[in-house]
Amino acid sequence: MSTRFAFDIHARDGAARTGTIRMLRGDIRTPAFMPVGTAATVKAMKPEAVRKTGADIILGNTYHLMLRPGAERVAKLGGLHKFMNWHRPILTDSGGYQVMSLSDLRKLTEKGVEFRSHIDGSKHMLTPERSMEIQRLLGSDIVMAFDECPRADRPRDEIAASMEMSMRWAKRSRDGFDSGGEHAARSALFGIQQGALDEELRKISAEKLTEIGFDGYAIGGLAVGEGQEAMFATLDFAPGQLPEDRPRYLMGVGKPDDLVGAVERGVDMFDCVLPSRSGRNGQAFTWNGPLNIRNARHAEDTGPLDERCSCDTCGTYSRAYLHHLNKAGEILGAMLMTEHNIAFYQQLMQAMRDAIGEGRFAAFAADFRRDYLAKDS
Repeated sequence: MSTRFAFDIHARDGAARTGTIRMLRGDIRTPAFMPVGTAATVKAMKPEAVRKTGADIILGNTYHLMLRPGAERVAKLGGLHKFMNWHRPILTDSGGYQVMSLSDLRKLTEKGVEFRSHIDGSKHMLTPERSMEIQRLLGSDIVMAFDECPRADRPRDEIAASMEMSMRWAKRSRDGFDSGGEHAARSALFGIQQGALDEELRKISAEKLTEIGFDGYAIGGLAVGEGQEAMFATLDFAPGQLPEDRPRYLMGVGKPDDLVGAVERGVDMFDCVLPSRSGRNGQAFTWNGPLNIRNARHAEDTGPLDERCSCDTCGTYSRAYLHHLNKAGEILGAMLMTEHNIAFYQQLMQAMRDAIGEGRFAAFAADFRRDYLAKDS
C-alpha cells in the first residue's frame, strides 16, 4: 500500500546503511543520487533516459523555476511532474542557496531575502512562507525548508547568527508547509542542519530541527569551498547528530569519491550538477578515475569509455567517436557523455547498496579508492 513517506533501513555496515524511502510516486533506494533537473530538465537527457540509468528521484530548482517559467504557470499546466514528463518523486530545493549566492543582488532580513532576478533584474521577495508556496505550486514530493547558507570561512559569530536565523526560518517553513492542505498530505518536508564546520553549532542546529520535527534532515553548508578533508571531518560528527531513523541528505555533493566517503559516514542521499555539467564539458567519470575525452590519445581508441559500465553509451560508441563529437562541438557528444556519467553515478550507488547489504562495504570502499584515485586520468 502506498504511503506519504516512510523510511525503512534494511542493513547497516559500520555507519553506512541501505534502505528505502517510500512515497506515493514510488520508492527511492538509498543511498540515492538525485540527478539535478535545475529548470525542469536534466540537461541533455530525456526524462525517460534518466530513469533508464536507474535514478529513482530527481531534483528541481525553486529559484530558477519561480523566475522562469514561474511556479503559478507550472501549476496551471498540471504541476512539475506532468510539465516535464517525470512521474516519479521530485525533490525541490528551497531557493535559499541560489539567492544567497547573489551577494550583489540581494538584501537579507529576518523576514527573508529581497533580490533581483539574474535574468531581467526584476525584484522578488523570497521568504520561508513563499518558498513553501512555490514548492507546493510545483507539486514537489520532498520539500526543503528555507535557510541561509553562509561560507564556512566566515567568523564564528556570523555563522552562529545565520544558523539561529535558519532555525527560525525552519519553524516558519514547517508552519507554512503544514498549511498546504492536500499537498502537505501527499509530500514530505526536510529540515536543513547548518553550522558550517563547527561541531557545537551543528549540534545546536540538529537539536532545534529535531524539536520542530521533519520527515528527513539535510546537511547543508558543505561543498562550498572548504575542501574534501574538512568536509569529511564535519561528516565524522554531523550525520550522527541527526535522528537515526530518518534519511540524511548531503546537499550539493559531489565527486564519486566524495559519495563513497559520505556513505561511509552515514549519509543516505545526494545531489550534484557534476555528472551532467562534466559530461557537457567532455569529462567522463569511470571506475578508473575521471577521463577527458578531448585528449588526443582517445582519437583512435576503439574501446568504450569504461569497460565496466553497462550504459548505452559504453555499449555502443567508441572513445574515438566521442572524442570526435566533442572536438567538433556536436550536441550528441554532450548527450552521450551526460548519459554515461548519470548512469555511472547510479551504478556506483547500486554497488554501494549491494556492498552494505552484504556486509563488505569497507572492502568495497578500499577497492574503489585504489582504482579511482590510482592516477590522474
